[in-house]
Amino acid sequence: MQLLAPDILEEARGLSPWVSGTGIALGFLLWLYGGRTHRFWLAMSVTLTAGVMGLSLGRTYGMQPLVAGLLLAVSAGALALSLVRILLFAVGGLTALTLLQTLTPAWEEPIAVFLVGGLIGVLLYRFWIVVFSSTIGGVLMAYSAMALLDRFHRLDSVAWTEKNGPLLNWACGAWIVLGVLIQLLLDRRRRRKAQASEGGADLVEEPPPPARPVPTGLRTWSEKWIDRLAG
Repeated sequence: MQLLAPDILEEARGLSPWVSGTGIALGFLLWLYGGRTHRFWLAMSVTLTAGVMGLSLGRTYGMQPLVAGLLLAVSAGALALSLVRILLFAVGGLTALTLLQTLTPAWEEPIAVFLVGGLIGVLLYRFWIVVFSSTIGGVLMAYSAMALLDRFHRLDSVAWTEKNGPLLNWACGAWIVLGVLIQLLLDRRRRRKAQASEGGADLVEEPPPPARPVPTGLRTWSEKWIDRLAG
């Protein structure tokens, strides 16, 4: 399996430099800040995907394509985060089943393994989002960079990828792992700053309330009684 497929590069090499540059920028943002801004990316991607599906399938079900695309996009956008959790549950369960069939084919509890894997996928929601965003961003940067270099005739991306497939897989894997570590470190640093700012706000002493002035009439009455007692 190659992360950079030559057939995809064959199609991507014809993209304009502006499109390739935009892909590099978006890939870098996903690689570096995808975990922190995942709600925006998830909502946008799910909404766009659902809108395109509505436009293409609306006429098949007797609806206007524009109306079907708009309704499906709004519905999917509102349920984006919930749909992602369901998707993580399914992916975690299928991954656990695949590992089970690979390591211990004689195991006969597929339902239990699927449920446990799905629960692990949901419990590690934040970590898997970071891994997924780093992977998508790293692969998008690699494809866009190769297409851009091919566009400027710096290298033959298809031939170079076919020749150095394993090397590119290791390089992309290392880049993805680096992105995951950087995102986790940035998130940890941000949480420490937030905790420090909250702790500093708690330590600030509130100023004492101002003394309530004694009414003039009461002061005069008390001074008269003091004068009588002293006399």
